Amino acid sequence: MIDSLVRKNILALTPYSCARDEFKGRAASVFLDANENPYNTPLNRYPDPLQEELKKKLATVKGVEPDQIFFGNGSDEAIDLVYRVFCEPRVDNVVAISPTYGMYGVCADINDVEYRAVPLNDDFTLDADRLLASVDGQTKVIWLCSPNNPTGNALARDQVERVLNEFQGIVVVDEAYSDFNDLRPFRMDLYRFPRLIVLNTFSKLWASAAIRLGMAFASPEIISLFNKVKYPYNVNLLTQEQAMKMLADLPHINLWRATLLKERTQLLPAIAELPICKAVYPTDANFFLARMTDADRIYHYLVDRGIIVRNRSRVELCGNCLRITIGTPQENNALLGALRRFGSL
Repeated sequence: MIDSLVRKNILALTPYSCARDEFKGRAASVFLDANENPYNTPLNRYPDPLQEELKKKLATVKGVEPDQIFFGNGSDEAIDLVYRVFCEPRVDNVVAISPTYGMYGVCADINDVEYRAVPLNDDFTLDADRLLASVDGQTKVIWLCSPNNPTGNALARDQVERVLNEFQGIVVVDEAYSDFNDLRPFRMDLYRFPRLIVLNTFSKLWASAAIRLGMAFASPEIISLFNKVKYPYNVNLLTQEQAMKMLADLPHINLWRATLLKERTQLLPAIAELPICKAVYPTDANFFLARMTDADRIYHYLVDRGIIVRNRSRVELCGNCLRITIGTPQENNALLGALRRFGSL
């Protein structure tokens, strides 16, 4: 069933064979196969191309099977692979909500694939009927970000499931921010939806944006296609080792999560009370969207004081909006203090 969606050249592709793949499953102590320098262990050796130990560890944390996991150099690699595996340039198209994460559109342009942006409702909720109406016979992928960036809200599950049930192509649900709410993640329903790909990342809850490690959860069939097309050693050894350390420190991660959620609960009403704020939108992420009286002026005022937020004023439906990440208590207090002073100017 998936094969009918895959580009013909990808189906016919013979993937690059890594030196380490050829002796897989056998014990070895002398490695003279990959033209490596024998000194400076362990950095002299190529890393595991399939990150098997890391997948086993993550599987126990995420409640999936190791063969349902793909690791990429950031989630952006997985996003790009969706286009490279499923979308024929200048022939196929993809459909996405708007506003949403900008890399879906950038990767579409890079891969020469038509990108159809369908606006959300004015309250940033998803209208599955409107989204599905933009689909035609050449639509290969639908992109859904939930919680959505930059709006912060999780998309209604019944609307997402309508898309999953009615669309016959690939549906990608990007759950980069799902760890900041208690909603059921869609990766737990991979068995129900064989054409579903769920994205996640170490950049948000795991506070490891610098190591550039993204995840994709999907059927073993889709994961095997990603592994077929990806570059052989796409995740380096240092990244794999740091991810293992983070997965071994769940109590610390859970403490960070609890602190950020507490700060979110306190910061949102405090921002909403400011005279310069027109609305704070509900959020299920570690950031929120606030509609201000003059977002451009407020943004530059904050920059001048060394406080950086994201001005989303020129994004569809987000006029005069700032996107603000939840920081430490000290950072949040600095933001609030600056905004209060702006309001008194």
